[in-house]
Amino acid sequence: MDERATSTREAASRFSLNQWTTKRWSVAEAVDGCVRHGVEAIGLWRQNVAEQGLDETVKLVADAGLRVSSLCRGGFLTSQDALDDNRRAIDEAAALNAACLVMVVGGLPGVAPGEPLGAFDRDLAGARERVAEALAVLAPYAGERGVRLALEPLHPMYCADRAVLSTLGQALDLAEPYPAEQVGVVVDTFHVWWDPQVFQQIARAGDRIASYQVCDFLHPLPADALLGRGVMGDGVIDFAPLTRAVTEAGYTGDVEVEIFNADVWAADPDEVLTRVKTRFGELIEA
Repeated sequence: MDERATSTREAASRFSLNQWTTKRWSVAEAVDGCVRHGVEAIGLWRQNVAEQGLDETVKLVADAGLRVSSLCRGGFLTSQDALDDNRRAIDEAAALNAACLVMVVGGLPGVAPGEPLGAFDRDLAGARERVAEALAVLAPYAGERGVRLALEPLHPMYCADRAVLSTLGQALDLAEPYPAEQVGVVVDTFHVWWDPQVFQQIARAGDRIASYQVCDFLHPLPADALLGRGVMGDGVIDFAPLTRAVTEAGYTGDVEVEIFNADVWAADPDEVLTRVKTRFGELIEA
């Protein structure tokens, strides 16, 4: 086998299907789809795991020989009742032997995704302090259970309702007091491609990169900006330098394709998986 074929085989083995890319599939259907398409890893979502049942999901994944590249999501640490739910999320990640628990840290207290404004707190600095205080409680709990928390910075347009961490630098500042194996960060192309410091911060992250997630940033964005993630190559992101930077930082884990898009969700999941694998080969592993 020549060098190029060997490289392609190794890169393909790192492809992971985030379950919401094929949102119509249940956990059981997604696991079966991965097996049929030769995919070795899957990113799972807690609500889907709950619908399938945690024990049944553990068995399905193990019987299929899949890796769980991530469990999504913990977080929303700015809310008053976050700690108990995040402890449950950590326990679920431990049961699934997930590579990390993705932490979407939450927006301003009282601002809920998709909901009209009611009573809420405008203190952005205070919200970020709440995240730090919650992490101080949860990081040791995760460490005791062998779970790695992965702080995910989100694009600034989501700062009010989903994540008061908007840059990789902010996420790293928050992670640094803890061992790298306990608290890492997510590099998600949709959320970080715009950041003028992204390459500097990826290099800084080094072994704190717990997950590399890829999808494209569509232009124009749809009315619901949450669904503005496209199949790689359909938007504005230059993937090669981002992937190279993540690789040079030392990341060797799975590369997870995570797409929220109404048209993708409406399409046949088998066709979607075939398409994203092809684009992965062209734009990520190339």
